[in-house]
Amino acid sequence: MNVQRPDLLFDPCGVPYRFQSRKICAAVNNPDSVFQRLTRSPFRQRFQLGPKERQYCIDKGPETVTRHAEEFIARRLAPAEPKNDGKQTPMRGHPVFIAQHATATCCRGCLAKWHAIPAGRALTDEEQRYVVGILYRWLTAQMTGQKP
Repeated sequence: MNVQRPDLLFDPCGVPYRFQSRKICAAVNNPDSVFQRLTRSPFRQRFQLGPKERQYCIDKGPETVTRHAEEFIARRLAPAEPKNDGKQTPMRGHPVFIAQHATATCCRGCLAKWHAIPAGRALTDEEQRYVVGILYRWLTAQMTGQKP
């Protein structure tokens, strides 16, 4: 019996493969669609900044927190085979770590599944900027009480 696996019929963005041709996955081109899908994930929704993380963001300011995000992504996520991939991002300890789990940018598996950025190769500079932009948007929303 020739049964197709349902998960192979759609790309990580939920777009049916038969409709793709040479289009790039909408998630990379449209962060709005990523955030829309993330809001439907109970696991991702449970991540929120606590009082300590909020105060850290206030004390350090957006420039410093963004620089930390750039450094964490370059060191922990950008390599083709990150050390301890799938376990490299702590669940707490820095606002960026919480943002990574909330936005599914915590490991290469989540990055592939939610953002259609394939594992097994180093992230390009553009992809790193994309990830940092996603993190910045989530952190800004958390600090202002608005939706990302």
